[in-house]
Amino acid sequence: MIKKIIAGVCLIFSAAGFAQENNASPYSYYGIGDVKFKGTTENRSMGGLGILPDSIHLNLQNPATYSALKFTTYTIGASDKARTLKADDGKETANRATLDYLAVALPFNKVGFAFGLMPFTSVGYKIQDNKVDSESQIEYVRRFNGSGGINRVFFGGAYKVTPKLSVGADFQYNFGQIETKSIVTLPSNAVQYPTREINKSFYNGVSFNLGATYQTKLKKLNWTSSVTYSPKSTLKSTTDRDLATITLTARDAEIVQDQLATVTVKDNVDMPSVFTIGTGFGQSNKWFAGVEYTSQSSNTLGARFDNITNVDFKSVSRIAFGGYYIPKYNSYNSYLSRITYRAGLRFENTGLVINNEDINDTAFTFGAGLPLGTGFSNLNVGFEIGKKGTTKANLIQENYVNIMLSLSINDRWFAKRRYD
Repeated sequence: MIKKIIAGVCLIFSAAGFAQENNASPYSYYGIGDVKFKGTTENRSMGGLGILPDSIHLNLQNPATYSALKFTTYTIGASDKARTLKADDGKETANRATLDYLAVALPFNKVGFAFGLMPFTSVGYKIQDNKVDSESQIEYVRRFNGSGGINRVFFGGAYKVTPKLSVGADFQYNFGQIETKSIVTLPSNAVQYPTREINKSFYNGVSFNLGATYQTKLKKLNWTSSVTYSPKSTLKSTTDRDLATITLTARDAEIVQDQLATVTVKDNVDMPSVFTIGTGFGQSNKWFAGVEYTSQSSNTLGARFDNITNVDFKSVSRIAFGGYYIPKYNSYNSYLSRITYRAGLRFENTGLVINNEDINDTAFTFGAGLPLGTGFSNLNVGFEIGKKGTTKANLIQENYVNIMLSLSINDRWFAKRRYD
């Protein structure tokens, strides 16, 4: 048993050494990048619904659900996202495969614990902007590159106060690095060398997530309600800025001509508070349908190397509809009847406003939970088809297809041995 625990911990924290280029979105240019979905493939396949406590699946969105687990659960999830970036003057494609989460949960009667690692935000973009200076009428070219992101290690616990009510909390440590680069090129008769600025930002800070679930019977149906709240927190950042003049070769290699300045800037980034509430009805091991609403206070840009004037942040709102259906969970002669079928819809206002246009994200999701053998372990497959952004106001619309895959392994680690 101890060997299993050690192996699980090593697998989880070894992932911290992986440098994933896990995004290809121009909208990750703003703030600290795109916020990654926090839940599992199972939740995401139901539109992102995080209401349900489950005895064999780990719910990473609400820590109160840890007390519902009956088995030690190890889960790992990954996804592959294909994007088509569409603008008025053409379109491009991009594809990224990422590791989404690693987690282990341990149940002890009325108490449950979970710990793991997941990406929190991701940055990945390459942007070129051609502009004409309003005063000098000189045309110049700006190139922006960005990569990196913030990861999150979490540890949480839950307690079943009554058979109907559970409460829980997660402690989260956020850390990571984001590197951004800008190159400004002017005509040679105006400025001889392009100017390059590289920013390496290092982030760290703690946050918390509190949750509760309530379940009861209403006639023949099970009624489940869920609530979570993440208070406002702060990320500390240290940014090393390097300014130089360069020359670009035919293959866009950069040769430094003159090192102009190197400075270090320290700043705090406010992490917004998040409140989520949801409810739904169903029958145990048969079906469930629910709705969930999330409200988040506005983001901030944090320390920037450029002067952004066309961007604003407002409160985030998201609504999700979803559920599952199992034809016959204990069928002995039909594997298809034991499969869990999931589907959902998600509508999100990301809170990002560019050129007075709201950046919205909508998606349709579906998937299946495939039982493995005669136990409770399962392989989960999910699909997400969505659209983010708009082509209005010279912006970019992302049409994406996300294929998700996860493995949930269940075992009894702390069962008492019986001797006859």
